[in-house]
Amino acid sequence: MTTRPSIPLRRGVLAALTVAASLAWLPASAQTAPPRVKLTTSMGDIVLELYPDKAPKTVENFLQYVKDKHYDGTVFHRVISNFMVQGGGFDTSYQQKPTRAPVAHEGQAALQRGGPRNTVGTVAMARTNDPQSASSQFFINVKDNAFLDPTIIPPGDPVPRFEYNGQVYENVPRANLVNAAQLYGYTVFGKVVSGMDVVNKIKETPTGAGGPFPTDVPKTPITILKATLEK
Repeated sequence: MTTRPSIPLRRGVLAALTVAASLAWLPASAQTAPPRVKLTTSMGDIVLELYPDKAPKTVENFLQYVKDKHYDGTVFHRVISNFMVQGGGFDTSYQQKPTRAPVAHEGQAALQRGGPRNTVGTVAMARTNDPQSASSQFFINVKDNAFLDPTIIPPGDPVPRFEYNGQVYENVPRANLVNAAQLYGYTVFGKVVSGMDVVNKIKETPTGAGGPFPTDVPKTPITILKATLEK
């Protein structure tokens, strides 16, 4: 059997390979880590890890609100023990705080990039029935809420086969699916990495009417005292 002669590596190439090999052995702490935000609340601290590689515009939007101190002094105004806890929009007098223009919805794109779904401990953007309406409000899932997940639209036009809510549709014009608000779901952009015990205390707090809301408002206000970028 004939073997090919080895080709000597140039000095620059060898150096590059050596650097690449050394980087591969770096501990995780030395590599680029996802940003983390600490919510200092009246019930304890919650640390959120964010995923700009999955939902870049959403994370940028959230971090800007943190930098602007928008969340300081806001309350968790909607708490449902078998669903989620929501905050980031109202002050302690239940006055809605001014926001910037809505952020583009990234739910489907985030899932296609391997992002997380609406499972226990994940953080997602709250919005109205308009998928493009998310601004500052967010929620933390306290159970697996698969019905909130975005639905990824398969390639093709028409889409040869599409399944939704247990039903199969065939040869659907792509525009019909792209414009279907019910397929957008809610954009997950991070998760709780510390303080889930605090989230569980929040979800169990007694609720009732408060401010403009007829239900689901904590009877004892739960305030985000400050939100700070950890790294």
